[in-house]
Amino acid sequence: MDGGGRDRAPVREVVQRTIVLQEAAQAPPAPRPALRLSGQPYTLPEDAVEWVEALAALRRNVTHPQIYPFREQVARACERAALALRAGVPEPGQPEPDGS
Repeated sequence: MDGGGRDRAPVREVVQRTIVLQEAAQAPPAPRPALRLSGQPYTLPEDAVEWVEALAALRRNVTHPQIYPFREQVARACERAALALRAGVPEPGQPEPDGS
Protein backbone atom coordinates (compact mmCIF):
# COMPACT_ATOMS: atom_id res chain seq x y z
CA MET A 1 0.00 0.00 0.00
CA ASP A 2 1.14 3.48 -0.67
CA GLY A 3 -0.12 7.04 -0.20
CA GLY A 4 -3.53 7.35 1.47
CA GLY A 5 -4.21 3.66 2.05
CA ARG A 6 -4.96 2.86 -1.59
CA ASP A 7 -3.81 -0.42 -3.03
CA ARG A 8 -2.97 -0.64 -6.69
CA ALA A 9 -3.71 -4.39 -6.81
CA PRO A 10 -6.57 -5.47 -9.10
CA VAL A 11 -10.07 -5.61 -7.57
CA ARG A 12 -11.16 -9.16 -6.85
CA GLU A 13 -14.78 -8.60 -5.75
CA VAL A 14 -17.56 -6.37 -7.05
CA VAL A 15 -20.65 -5.40 -5.06
CA GLN A 16 -23.63 -6.25 -7.23
CA ARG A 17 -26.43 -5.06 -4.96
CA THR A 18 -27.02 -3.52 -1.57
CA ILE A 19 -29.68 -4.86 0.78
CA VAL A 20 -31.02 -2.72 3.62
CA LEU A 21 -32.24 -4.79 6.55
CA GLN A 22 -34.91 -3.37 8.83
CA GLU A 23 -34.84 -4.14 12.50
CA ALA A 24 -37.69 -6.33 13.76
CA ALA A 25 -38.58 -3.60 16.26
CA GLN A 26 -39.52 -1.32 13.34
CA ALA A 27 -42.48 -3.46 12.24
CA PRO A 28 -45.38 -1.36 10.94
CA PRO A 29 -48.05 -0.65 13.53
CA ALA A 30 -51.08 -2.91 13.47
CA PRO A 31 -54.12 -1.27 11.88
CA ARG A 32 -56.57 0.14 14.39
CA PRO A 33 -60.16 -1.01 13.99
CA ALA A 34 -62.63 1.64 12.89
CA LEU A 35 -65.06 2.86 15.51
CA ARG A 36 -68.74 3.65 15.25
CA LEU A 37 -70.01 7.07 16.32
CA SER A 38 -71.01 5.38 19.59
CA GLY A 39 -67.37 4.39 20.15
CA GLN A 40 -68.07 0.69 19.63
CA PRO A 41 -65.89 -1.26 17.15
CA TYR A 42 -67.22 -1.25 13.60
CA THR A 43 -67.80 -4.68 12.07
CA LEU A 44 -69.11 -5.80 8.70
CA PRO A 45 -71.74 -8.48 8.17
CA GLU A 46 -70.05 -11.87 8.06
CA ASP A 47 -72.19 -13.64 5.46
CA ALA A 48 -74.82 -13.05 2.78
CA VAL A 49 -77.72 -13.37 5.23
CA GLU A 50 -76.27 -10.66 7.48
CA TRP A 51 -75.67 -8.39 4.44
CA VAL A 52 -79.32 -8.79 3.38
CA GLU A 53 -80.46 -8.01 6.92
CA ALA A 54 -78.19 -4.95 7.13
CA LEU A 55 -79.50 -3.62 3.81
CA ALA A 56 -83.09 -4.23 4.92
CA ALA A 57 -82.36 -2.25 8.11
CA LEU A 58 -80.91 0.56 5.98
CA ARG A 59 -84.04 0.55 3.81
CA ARG A 60 -86.27 0.79 6.92
CA ASN A 61 -84.21 3.63 8.38
CA VAL A 62 -83.68 5.97 5.41
CA THR A 63 -85.45 8.77 7.29
CA HIS A 64 -83.28 8.38 10.41
CA PRO A 65 -81.57 11.71 11.23
CA GLN A 66 -78.09 10.14 10.97
CA ILE A 67 -78.80 8.73 7.49
CA TYR A 68 -81.25 11.18 5.89
CA PRO A 69 -78.78 14.05 5.28
CA PHE A 70 -76.46 11.61 3.50
CA ARG A 71 -79.09 9.65 1.60
CA GLU A 72 -77.71 10.62 -1.84
CA GLN A 73 -74.18 9.47 -0.95
CA VAL A 74 -75.55 6.25 0.53
CA ALA A 75 -77.70 5.68 -2.57
CA ARG A 76 -74.68 6.15 -4.88
CA ALA A 77 -72.61 3.75 -2.78
CA CYS A 78 -75.43 1.17 -2.94
CA GLU A 79 -75.70 1.60 -6.73
CA ARG A 80 -71.93 1.05 -7.15
CA ALA A 81 -72.13 -2.03 -4.93
CA ALA A 82 -75.06 -3.40 -6.96
CA LEU A 83 -73.15 -2.86 -10.21
CA ALA A 84 -70.10 -4.62 -8.78
CA LEU A 85 -72.25 -7.51 -7.57
CA ARG A 86 -73.75 -7.96 -11.05
CA ALA A 87 -70.61 -7.32 -13.15
CA GLY A 88 -69.29 -10.45 -14.78
CA VAL A 89 -71.00 -12.78 -12.36
CA PRO A 90 -72.67 -15.75 -14.07
CA GLU A 91 -76.03 -17.04 -12.98
CA PRO A 92 -75.84 -20.10 -10.73
CA GLY A 93 -75.12 -23.16 -12.87
CA GLN A 94 -73.72 -21.07 -15.75
CA PRO A 95 -70.06 -21.28 -16.82
CA GLU A 96 -67.61 -18.52 -15.82
CA PRO A 97 -66.99 -15.90 -18.55
CA ASP A 98 -63.73 -16.68 -20.39
CA GLY A 99 -62.86 -13.04 -21.07
CA SER A 100 -62.89 -13.43 -24.88
